[in-house]
Amino acid sequence: MKRTTYAGLVDESFVGQEVVLKGWVQKRRDLGALIFISLRDREGIVQLVFSEEFSADALKVADEMRSEYVIEIHGMVKARDAKAINADMKTGKIEVEVHEASILAEAKTTPFEIVDGVEASDDLRLKYRYLDLRRPEMQRNLKIRSKVTKATHDFLDEEGFFDIETPYLAKSTPEGARDYLVPSRVYPGSFYALPQSPQLFKQLLMGAGFDRYYQVARAFRDEDLRGDRQPEFTQLDVEMSFMDQEEIQELVGAWVARIMKDAIDVDVQPEDFPVLDWAESMARFGTDKPDLRIAYELKDISPIAAKSAFGVFSGTIENGGVVKGIAVPGGADNYSRKDLDKLTQYIERFGAKGLAWVKVTDDGFNGPVAKFLNDQHDEIVAAMDAKVGDILLFVAAKEKVVAGALDYLRRQTAADLNLIDENKWAFAWVVNWPLFEYQEEDDRWIAAHHPFTMPNVEDLHFLDEGEDPHQAHAQSYDLVLNGYELGSGSIRIHTMDVQEKMLKALGFTNEAAHEAFGFLLDAMEFGFPPLGGIALGLDRLAMLLAGQENIREVIAFPKNASAKDVMSDAPQPVAKQQIVTDLGLTAPVYAENAGQPNMAEE
Repeated sequence: MKRTTYAGLVDESFVGQEVVLKGWVQKRRDLGALIFISLRDREGIVQLVFSEEFSADALKVADEMRSEYVIEIHGMVKARDAKAINADMKTGKIEVEVHEASILAEAKTTPFEIVDGVEASDDLRLKYRYLDLRRPEMQRNLKIRSKVTKATHDFLDEEGFFDIETPYLAKSTPEGARDYLVPSRVYPGSFYALPQSPQLFKQLLMGAGFDRYYQVARAFRDEDLRGDRQPEFTQLDVEMSFMDQEEIQELVGAWVARIMKDAIDVDVQPEDFPVLDWAESMARFGTDKPDLRIAYELKDISPIAAKSAFGVFSGTIENGGVVKGIAVPGGADNYSRKDLDKLTQYIERFGAKGLAWVKVTDDGFNGPVAKFLNDQHDEIVAAMDAKVGDILLFVAAKEKVVAGALDYLRRQTAADLNLIDENKWAFAWVVNWPLFEYQEEDDRWIAAHHPFTMPNVEDLHFLDEGEDPHQAHAQSYDLVLNGYELGSGSIRIHTMDVQEKMLKALGFTNEAAHEAFGFLLDAMEFGFPPLGGIALGLDRLAMLLAGQENIREVIAFPKNASAKDVMSDAPQPVAKQQIVTDLGLTAPVYAENAGQPNMAEE
């Protein structure tokens, strides 16, 4: 039988019509002479009714049906009695009287129930991902993801962009995280690298004159995982010629507005996205990706702390540190000493040695350090914009430590006290980034975005011999949504002399620069246009639009937190014959490392 519509689309407009439906058995209720089957497909669930009155043969088939059996039916759509209407189902006003039925495939008992909010471990869900994806909420998530990519294609096509693919097998370049390497059979001992981004290729496309490029691009990075990071991910990648930073931000804002409307039917006004200087964002929120749904901000009380009787505060200032805090609205009645001890313990991972706190009462400060601060009560309350009933949380340390700790405390306390409007979409642009940032673990300076980012025009002189390049700021712009970096972009360097200076500032000799990026530097000698672009993270954007907290929930077949595919059991060691015969590599060198992490470093 040819399907006439989806089960989840059958509504009152179908009453009196015959339909052919196909899908999975969600639930079965056997009342003897009457059997009810809930039929599920990707669009939803509809109730089927089997009875001898409609078809004795169909009733016999229904008697054999069990959960997750795949079935097809032919029947008549009827309106439910008023008392039988199910207001929780979009098909709840109708049911289908079944005249013909057949079982297309039987099913074993599933390891977990195919329902929303299922209580199953992450690894169990990932092991049986094909079952997990049957659940309505998972299908909704992937529909949203699909709508995001469709809106992207529609908008960028209309704006004159070309959809151009760039290579997956490319040269390894020292520009970011560790590469995933692919050995070459034709050139034994040599490797391709899977792309961390299409950055160099899209710049070359601008040099080739295509003017406006985009791609739904797969990218790969061998780095530690977290809730919003996977080893393979998808970027909505664009690059443009002859446009300045403001023009690119305007276009991207319109693009994002189109995505929001088409994917989840939400209207946003990109002209209202606030623009924050990077330094301002760090000072006010302790992060370069602030959640602007949270009303309270970091407050610097260092001038007050410098003259404080509290030695921790005054000593920190004397040693070149800062003292900052947040005033958590209504927090005085909601945080116990035990709760605050947990917060104190957590911020140690940022390098903080402690958390000072006081509660604001009608009679002054209350808490362990109140006796040291009450003499400065009025000054502190005014500086913190505090009110009676608030709790004040302070961190005293170096600037970077304070920023990280208070950024966490701001987000966590807002979540604890339900102070975040979950229906709000708080976009912002963060601009004027430092061109370089210091990486303490490696004791070196790296590019804050990537080595091809253009400095501000007024900062170009910092790249000259004898100047301090680390004072330069960049023509860069990150788009932030609800505390997540949605996309990172910049104006690119388009002349070889500036690019060589940038690479030199990163520690490349002229020979090393040409060894790594010679094909780009050579191309610049043939006339590169001014160019810029951005890449939005599809997985992260879909996660936010679907109201999820982990990007695994919007990826069809993700890896777990250990970068393992527990469904297919990848990665796996490779057979010696495949290594030696197919790749022409030396077995003892490569077979011993097969399946081991960080093989590239070995």
